[in-house]
Amino acid sequence: MSRKGNCLDNAAMESFFGTLKSEFFYLNRFESIDALQAGIRKYIHYYNHERIKLKLKGLSPVRYRTQALRA
Repeated sequence: MSRKGNCLDNAAMESFFGTLKSEFFYLNRFESIDALQAGIRKYIHYYNHERIKLKLKGLSPVRYRTQALRA
């Protein structure tokens, strides 16, 4: 690494992992590691493609980025 890290570097990922745990992990039981991995993949797709965010004008992250590219 070329510079000293600080806590703000991890803020986005810490926020995502907190959301992942509260909306997905704590609400489900998993029979195996494979079931957990498949569920996480589905949740990440949901998070990026379907879950709306008020900060993104009520759009999903993917829709918000494609809208910005078209303008």
